[in-house]
Amino acid sequence: MSSNKSFIPIDKVLQMQHFALLMEYEYEKEAYCKHTEMKGVEQGIRQGVCWYPISIGRNYYNALNAIALEITRSSEIEYEHNFEYGRSVRFFHRSYDGKITFLNFTATVNYAEENRMVILLPNQEALNVIHTHDTLGVQLYFDETSYRTMFEALNDVLRAKENRLGELKEIVLGNKKPSFREIFPMRFPWLNSSQELAVNRVLCAKDVAVVHGPPGTGKTTTLVEAIYETLHREHQVLVCAQSNTAVDWIAEKLADRGVSVLRIGNPSRVTDKMLSFTYERQFENHPSYSELWSARKAIRELIGSLRQKNASEKEKIRNRLHKLRDRATELEILINEELFGNARVIASTLVSSNHRVLTGRSFPTLFIDEAAQALEAACWIAIRKADRVVFAGDHYQLPPTIKCLEAARSGLSQTLMERICLKKPEAVTLLDTQYRMNEAIMHFPAQWFYKNRLKAAPDVRYRGILDFDTPITWIDTAEMEFKEEYRAETAGRINKEEAKLLLEELERYIRKIGETRIMEERIDFGVISPYKAQVQYLRTLMKKSSFFRPYRKLITIHTVDGFQGQERDVIFISLVRANEDGQIGFLNDLRRMNVAITRARMKLVILGDSSTLEKHPFYNKLITYIRELEE
Repeated sequence: MSSNKSFIPIDKVLQMQHFALLMEYEYEKEAYCKHTEMKGVEQGIRQGVCWYPISIGRNYYNALNAIALEITRSSEIEYEHNFEYGRSVRFFHRSYDGKITFLNFTATVNYAEENRMVILLPNQEALNVIHTHDTLGVQLYFDETSYRTMFEALNDVLRAKENRLGELKEIVLGNKKPSFREIFPMRFPWLNSSQELAVNRVLCAKDVAVVHGPPGTGKTTTLVEAIYETLHREHQVLVCAQSNTAVDWIAEKLADRGVSVLRIGNPSRVTDKMLSFTYERQFENHPSYSELWSARKAIRELIGSLRQKNASEKEKIRNRLHKLRDRATELEILINEELFGNARVIASTLVSSNHRVLTGRSFPTLFIDEAAQALEAACWIAIRKADRVVFAGDHYQLPPTIKCLEAARSGLSQTLMERICLKKPEAVTLLDTQYRMNEAIMHFPAQWFYKNRLKAAPDVRYRGILDFDTPITWIDTAEMEFKEEYRAETAGRINKEEAKLLLEELERYIRKIGETRIMEERIDFGVISPYKAQVQYLRTLMKKSSFFRPYRKLITIHTVDGFQGQERDVIFISLVRANEDGQIGFLNDLRRMNVAITRARMKLVILGDSSTLEKHPFYNKLITYIRELEE
């Protein structure tokens, strides 16, 4: 079939995205409402969407003149949470009979640590209401704002005709080919040939470029170099990613190169170094901020005094307020212009690129890191502000998080980066040399996902920990008759016997290496499972074990998503699924398995039930490959 016959009109593509996003929106909103009505606080805590009880700390006005409130939860609670910058929350109190009553306002997370959060309140009245209750909790609220912003972006792209956004729409979604300028190729001796090519392709691209970075290929290094070189040609660029963690990572690498970064939104890791990049911290450190703070304080005090004054006094106060507000606005504009004028990189999540401080600002180039994890609509939020766009990521690793299967099937799961890789290969550069894994660990994912175009750098090709040790081991639980369980309270799956066996095998491997060598060489270990319930159970078992106590700082237990972008010397994977029907559920998402397998530098151990998994061609081939290695 010719490409013209199979071509779907651009507006139809965008309408399909809009429809799929609407399905996801309605599904998530309904799920939130059901969860709120039917499930208790304890289950919300276990699922990471609720803190209860909380302690109320200090409150203050932040640089954006919003009321910030500090809250903490008991450090004894070990459940991970999903609170992060920008998420909407609601406070609630619980009566003696267990009934939940939500307070009548919505607030926003400013930043969140393990057991401490700063929340922005909508007004003083909200703070007053909070202080009327002794015991409160806080729960994630359905996030209308992000969806509203994505729908708005899709509508803007649909309407875009004779402007730059309209041209980018034609190139990214249509048949129009991306164009490239002729430049003399630059040499970067510290990069390999594919990384060097990727940087040059970014510099040449007039419209769009993709840096496709499989695991361990130095995608971040390449992207930082591309941004750094772009800044020799442009005064300022916008750098975005789907998650706060990914934005922090790239922002920190750029700052290490001496680039001035202005971070819109708060970092996921609240350290002095990360906070120094933020708009709020830089705003507060500006020489004119003290005058602005004084003006804002005077405005609040004057407004508070209005009720007690007579008519003539009120008129004087209103005149004073008018002058103070004009001065405050003037100072805000002055500080903003200086902050944005001095910054070479503006960094934010894709949704936060719609932040009010970025209103009306445009950029010659937008860089989107981890682009394969971003919904198409989220990418368009930022693309609206740019003349050209550079995507970086790997569409064979973690996909966007989509909760509605029907929305995923309707096209929501396909990202803009994936579309370009499929339809505009001339814009794509594959990074083909990986510096992380022993070649035997790399070989299977390279074959299955990357058409054997991936190679191991010479200095990692044969890396290992123990002599005469096979780099990959398959521990088959089929004959052990382990069975998975479904945990209704966490809506997750668990395989207790497999978890116990994993820790026994990990202990055995640690003993083989020896404590002295592990401590001297700081050999680190990762334990991965696709299922949160299994991760929680593994953590509980490990905490009870006295053997693992000396090694706890060197062992990380997490889900596949939690290990994105990370690596360890040794990785153990618990696949959990063991049933007579061959149902593997979550394991059908092979991109997650690609991430899990490729976290290991020197040793990979996978535990699973072959009788359940072998029915799937991927796992069948993987098990066969490992068994052949072990022969």
